[in-house]
Amino acid sequence: MPWAEPEPGAAPRRLQAWAPEDWPVAAGWEDVVQDFLASEEGLRLADFMRSRIAQGAVIYPPHPLRALELTPLAGVHAVVLGQDPYHGPGQAHGLAFSVAEGVKLPPSLRNIFKELGTSPASGSLVEWARSGVLLLNASLTVEDGQSASHAKKGWEALTDRLLARVAATASPCVYLLWGAHAQAKSALIEQAAARHGRDILVLQTNHPSPLSAARPPVPFLGSGCFRQAREWLAERGVTGVF
Repeated sequence: MPWAEPEPGAAPRRLQAWAPEDWPVAAGWEDVVQDFLASEEGLRLADFMRSRIAQGAVIYPPHPLRALELTPLAGVHAVVLGQDPYHGPGQAHGLAFSVAEGVKLPPSLRNIFKELGTSPASGSLVEWARSGVLLLNASLTVEDGQSASHAKKGWEALTDRLLARVAATASPCVYLLWGAHAQAKSALIEQAAARHGRDILVLQTNHPSPLSAARPPVPFLGSGCFRQAREWLAERGVTGVF
């Protein structure tokens, strides 16, 4: 069954087992996910994940494919690409940069809302996901307290395929690439979109982390990336995103 938001103050949730069959995805994603799981990279990732769980590793989030559950491919009009999930207890819930209800906002997310000019009661970006923003991390799991601990274990083979599918299908679509890690995917996106004649806008800035948000070469704060995205989409008849 679909994974539900934990109640504020509830015990932190973690990944209990490698069970992709229990992680629902919306229309448009299933064949990409199934092809990956049957691939050499997917089988290698499954072995790694089962091994870490058996060794007692605390892994987040409990539903790694949640971004694909909430945002059907046909509804995607924006993509925000992160690196990997938050690694603090109770933070990650399967959406890039988002935190579960009742969790204190991490610094990067505070800067995202600062650039948006809003002061939300919650750091959950579930409504973004439901309105057509694919909030995708390059690596979809992480171990407690260990940033990038599951990087280069196989997830990137799936998320690259997902990005290529979006670029070949979604139109119009805005890609917000914050920081060098996300920007490294720009060629993949632009080439796939060009091959299929898709109407896209790629916006690149520094990462919203306090370490880089206000620094050159392209500061995130003051970039107007959300305004540009909304205006560009509105010109093409798409509203209600961000």
